[in-house]
Amino acid sequence: MNKSELIEAIVKETELSKADASRALNAVIDTIVKTVAKKQDVQLIGFGTFKAAKRAARTGKNPRTGEPLKIAAATVPKFSAGAVFKTAVNKKK
Repeated sequence: MNKSELIEAIVKETELSKADASRALNAVIDTIVKTVAKKQDVQLIGFGTFKAAKRAARTGKNPRTGEPLKIAAATVPKFSAGAVFKTAVNKKK
């Protein structure tokens, strides 16, 4: 499912207009991105938690030449699924 398909699903579930559903989804995404960029967690009970995680510097390998190269430390976004989400995905049919 891509973003426009998600907007259509929101329209069907909520009876919002397509424009309102798009603005709502964009607002949620923007808020999550801005909050995690400030190194704060966004916890949605039952769904999951978005957070910033530190990734240590490491040595990688150039795929063309095979030469080792240094990869700098970075802060990356991380998502941990909540219990309800995990259960729904793991349901056996």
